[in-house]
Amino acid sequence: VQLQASGGGLVQAGGSLRLSCVASGITFSKYDMDWYRQAPGKQRELVASIRRGIRTKNVDSVKGRFTISRDNAKNTVYLQMNSLEPEDTAVYYCHAGWGTVDYWGQGTLVTVSS
Repeated sequence: VQLQASGGGLVQAGGSLRLSCVASGITFSKYDMDWYRQAPGKQRELVASIRRGIRTKNVDSVKGRFTISRDNAKNTVYLQMNSLEPEDTAVYYCHAGWGTVDYWGQGTLVTVSS
């Protein structure tokens, strides 16, 4: 099983990035998909989830700015991030969960400069 995240990089405040996470080795459509992030010196936090087509956001600070989506035909989950702020700087991880089974991607670094 592999979750390959990409799309991170350096962006100025106010800019946008789209993260992608391609899954292999799982029946992708069965899995709930999440994006987490971990900033330096902080705990990993759940940013957004998409479960059976229902999107949720778990961090108030990203509401109205970040959107999670998925394409089951491409085994891919996305995180569209707009109006980025320096506080969004973190390593972003995708996560797949189904029942008691879960998998993590390797993370992609997002750096937002002020």
